[in-house]
Amino acid sequence: MSKDNSARQPALFIPHGGGPCFFMDWDPATTWVGMGNFLKQVASTLPQRPKAIVMVSAHWREHQFSVTGHARPQLIYDYYGFPAHTYELTYPAPGQPQLAEQVAQLLNGAGMPAQVDAERGFDHGMFIPLKLMFPAADIPVIQLSLRHDLDPEAHLQAGRALTALRDDNILIIGSGMSFHNMRAYGDSRFSAISDEFDRWLTQAVQSPAAERDQLLRDWAKAPHAHLCHPQGDEEHLIPLLVAAGAGGEEPGQKMYSERVMQTTISAFRFG
Repeated sequence: MSKDNSARQPALFIPHGGGPCFFMDWDPATTWVGMGNFLKQVASTLPQRPKAIVMVSAHWREHQFSVTGHARPQLIYDYYGFPAHTYELTYPAPGQPQLAEQVAQLLNGAGMPAQVDAERGFDHGMFIPLKLMFPAADIPVIQLSLRHDLDPEAHLQAGRALTALRDDNILIIGSGMSFHNMRAYGDSRFSAISDEFDRWLTQAVQSPAAERDQLLRDWAKAPHAHLCHPQGDEEHLIPLLVAAGAGGEEPGQKMYSERVMQTTISAFRFG
């Protein structure tokens, strides 16, 4: 008999916006509304309420994979120059030390050294989007770091090592941005550039798993790759590779796309 995958959680790659963008005024006022509305409806697309979330944030890099192990992590307001009230945002979701240990064991067992960080808090790549996605903050969350070298293969394999968690009603989320060049936002010269990269990225994600992995390993060969993700600062794309790895053999699909600040931003789902 074939396995029933109807209750398996997907793996997602979502955009987390710019700093605390969803909780402040912008000009024009609609700049982040579409993305915010997308994040608010993600929970309704899931097969069931997750019992826990593993979130990979672009804003945490370590020399080896690390996992938050604190039962009540504090928030890290790792954005600068924003209104005072954005440093008072709260998201009191609990951690889950047992899951953190399990994730570290899965990674170590797959030959990728990993450790539990018992003190690390939640950065804004976690709590800003989750405030919209799961506003009650009552689902346990652990964060998984990126590896400092941002090696594509390592992050695909890290995702692969975590695939089985999805069968245990654990949602895996990569939190970043499909386009992230700080100097390009708001510059219309990057509209066509981001469009072409987004078309390539969508085609790669929607390819059969083996082809998808190979394309994502070589993402730097994509059209305008380093105009969309400057070399050395590609950390906002790499959570997508973890999500793709966690997707296993299941197909990927685009679940959101929008022109934001003159550039095309997309989100993807696996499974």
